[in-house]
Amino acid sequence: MLPEQIKLLNDYWETTEYKQKPILDEQEIEEIGIKLQMAIHNDLTVEVKYFADHDYKLIKGKLRKIDSVDKTLQFDDYARIKLIDVLDVNIE
Repeated sequence: MLPEQIKLLNDYWETTEYKQKPILDEQEIEEIGIKLQMAIHNDLTVEVKYFADHDYKLIKGKLRKIDSVDKTLQFDDYARIKLIDVLDVNIE
């Protein structure tokens, strides 16, 4: 097989494993907001499940800031997540 064909096949297999971003209803979004506010006001550790690069990811840490202008979460280690990508929040 030619290198171009191999690359095309590899690209195809990667795209078939892509996951779809779930759509949250208003109640789930409100619940996430409440948990985030509670975590930041009480300096609690959170585990955030979010969607990025066609996959689900987890990040764990303390929130440093909820930026309402940029619509992002900023953690103590300066990692940033878009609020629109957040799927679930667990307070630990």
